[in-house]
Amino acid sequence: MKRFYRAAEIEVRDGLYQVTLDGKPARTPARRALALPRRDAAAAIAAEWATQPDEFEPADLRLTRLANTAIDRVAGNRARVIEEIARFATTDLICYRATEPPELVRRQHESWQPLVDWAAERYGARLAVTAGVVPAAQTPETLAALACAIEGYDDFALTALHAATAAAGSLMIGLALAEGRIDAEQGYAASCLDEHFQAETWGLDREAEQRRAALKADIEAAARFFVLLRG
Repeated sequence: MKRFYRAAEIEVRDGLYQVTLDGKPARTPARRALALPRRDAAAAIAAEWATQPDEFEPADLRLTRLANTAIDRVAGNRARVIEEIARFATTDLICYRATEPPELVRRQHESWQPLVDWAAERYGARLAVTAGVVPAAQTPETLAALACAIEGYDDFALTALHAATAAAGSLMIGLALAEGRIDAEQGYAASCLDEHFQAETWGLDREAEQRRAALKADIEAAARFFVLLRG
C-alpha cells in the first residue's frame, strides 16, 4: 500500500477517540469509524499509521487490525467469539505434558504449572493435566468458570484475547496476558516451549522459525493492546 496521507491523529467524537488521517475519520474495512473507548489505544493506532514509510504492508498495522476486527466482526458476534475462545480450554496446551525426556518434562512443569495453579486461584478453574496422548477432560465447573471470565471482556479486549489464545494454543496463556500475569516474552516462550526444545536438540528449521516469528508478533501485538486498553 502506498501512503496516501500526511498526518495521523486522534480526536474525540461521540465520547470515543477517533483516529483521523489528514483530519478525516479513518475507516475499518466495513467502512465503520475507527474509534476506540481508550485514548491510549487510539493514540497508539494513530502512531502506527504516522510511522509508516511511503510504501508499507497493511499487515504491519497490527494494532489497527485488532481494532478493525473488534469493530467489524466481534461487536455483532460476541456469543460466537466467546464460544470459540472458551473451546481452547478443552485442549489447552499447558494441560498436555511430555513423559520424556526429563529436561523437557522439567521445563514444561516450571513454565506451565504456575499458570495451572493461577487458574485455580484466580478463577476457581481446576484444570486437569495429563501426560502423553491421554485426553484431559475438563469438568463442566472448570469450563463454566473460564467462560464466565471470558464474558467479562469488552469487544476490544475480547478480540485481543482471541488473537493471543489462538496464537498460543492456550486460553490460560491468553488470559494471563490479558490480566498482566505474564508479559509478551513469557507468553511466547510458554507457547513455543516444545518447539524451542526440539530446535535445541535437532537444530533450526527455517520454515518453523518464520512461523514462530509470526506467532511472536501476534502475541506481542495482543499483549500491547491489552496494556493500552487498561490504560
